[in-house]
Amino acid sequence: MQTKSHIPYHNYGILKQDKFSNGLDEIAEQVKRLGFAVMDSNISPKQLEIISKTFNSTFSAYLEKFGKNRLIKANEINTIRAPLYFEDEIFISLATNKNLLKLLAKLIDGKFILNQQNGIINPPCKSYNQGSWHRDFPYQHFVSDTPLGINALFCLDEFSVENGSTFVLPTSHKVRNFPSQTYIEDHALQITAKPGQFIILDCMTFHSGGHNHTDHERRAVNHVYTIPYFKQQISLPSLLDGRRLSRKEKELLGFDFEVPNSIEKFLTKKSIG
Repeated sequence: MQTKSHIPYHNYGILKQDKFSNGLDEIAEQVKRLGFAVMDSNISPKQLEIISKTFNSTFSAYLEKFGKNRLIKANEINTIRAPLYFEDEIFISLATNKNLLKLLAKLIDGKFILNQQNGIINPPCKSYNQGSWHRDFPYQHFVSDTPLGINALFCLDEFSVENGSTFVLPTSHKVRNFPSQTYIEDHALQITAKPGQFIILDCMTFHSGGHNHTDHERRAVNHVYTIPYFKQQISLPSLLDGRRLSRKEKELLGFDFEVPNSIEKFLTKKSIG
């Protein structure tokens, strides 16, 4: 395999080249070109420990509220839908991570909202509902010259080859169709990441969770941010109605982009906005 020292650095006939001054720009370039990247959250080890413990207690509360048998039947036993509903302070803080929001502003043109937040558990030596190739805009076969949505997977545990870290198909966000099995076998990459890092994906990049060969769960909190055009997976304004939220938090959570259910509310919204 060639090393970096063999890569040519000279060029000719080039009129335009991307040049950046900071690490976030370089991460944004990789997401735009390859469809994925890994970035640090700058969350402290102490805060990471708090999030980890909160994840576990939230999962227990989720099982109690919705019932283990019901979740198994719905193939939802390894997912916590909208954990910010149960622990809004911790999980909204994670969804509004400063480093992440700065990156999103470089990737998504104009306004964006949190479309969904889900806790994900990859169980040891079992299949789970994220262990299949998919896009985060499922059933869609189109390409866009700018990201319409970004997936930010926060790693609570180490993402390793052994515990089934995320597979990606680089540049697949630029091609409409899902590739052949031969292409997948030749070009799929497995991303590794440390606890406290985000795995960033263009929502049109095909990806899949891997098989966890260890004896321990691999946990993460997934976030999907989209332009307001897309409906939220679950209405976050309805879930969080009455909670104490800042103006910026309300905008990110979609409060400003709810569909008015009457002409009166539409006109009132227009006059305020």
